[in-house]
Amino acid sequence: MSLFWSMWISIITLIVVIGCAILLRATSKNDTGIPEGEPMPHTFDGIQELNNPLPKWWVGLFWFTIFAAVTYSFAYPTFTANYNGLLDWTSADKDVMSPQESKLRAKTSHSQYQREMDLAEIKYGAVFKQLISNDDGTYKTLSYIAKDPEALKVGQRLFLQNCAMCHGSDARGSKGFPNLTDDDWLYGGTEVAIKTSIMHGRSGVMAAWKDILGGKQGVKEVASYVLQLSGRRVNALEAKAGQKKFALCAACHGADGKGSYVFGAPNLTDKTWLYGGSRKAVEATIANGRGGVMPAWSEVLGEDKVHLISAFVYSLSMKK
Repeated sequence: MSLFWSMWISIITLIVVIGCAILLRATSKNDTGIPEGEPMPHTFDGIQELNNPLPKWWVGLFWFTIFAAVTYSFAYPTFTANYNGLLDWTSADKDVMSPQESKLRAKTSHSQYQREMDLAEIKYGAVFKQLISNDDGTYKTLSYIAKDPEALKVGQRLFLQNCAMCHGSDARGSKGFPNLTDDDWLYGGTEVAIKTSIMHGRSGVMAAWKDILGGKQGVKEVASYVLQLSGRRVNALEAKAGQKKFALCAACHGADGKGSYVFGAPNLTDKTWLYGGSRKAVEATIANGRGGVMPAWSEVLGEDKVHLISAFVYSLSMKK
């Protein structure tokens, strides 16, 4: 939040609190000149009001809420974007850039988020370790864990908490985010490859080829050849011209267009398209390129949790 809006909200809050105090003080005084309990000189709808004071318990309770509001405002970060409060308390690590920085901050401030994470690690860390470890302390294979219903339930919950925002709650992905339930893998579907992707992340870059291919017509020709590789009917002359230009693409996708796990280059001969398989989408990919990033989860979750998630993801492709 910007400094302007922080000050705006703070000033309005103070005005309301001070206004309530003034109003409460004014209504607590008997300045009518009429003794308490006596009738007031006005009526409404045939009802005459008596000059009764506010209940003392109600007034005391209201004063307490005003005092609590002022105390809270100074104790916690409520005034400005730069004000941390007298207690230096924070509910989240919204400006922290790494897990290490979060742990370091927890030692010098009252970070509720990190405190809860540390308690959860103590409580559930042993459970995770038991689900994934052999008697000698080594990790069980993903295929072995994938046969354990209890471990898969835990892995699924971790997946929903950390991966579903991109890959979907059903792990079928969406445009730009891979489907994890099929057997089409950019970097390989082996146990090692899946865990490596989650542990260390991936960074896939498809270069923009429009200028290199000679503009719009060159892109159109290569797109025709690529679509032909996947069994689509296209203009034969365009596809033939595109085949010659495809030599530039073969370095990553291979001469046969079947891709490479080493580069994360997709197979162009199937019907699986990460960014859409329409001619318009394919031409846009070739012309402008694509950039995809899978973040590394090793430092965020730790290897034990990553191993459970990897086993869950591996189990999804085993069903095919």
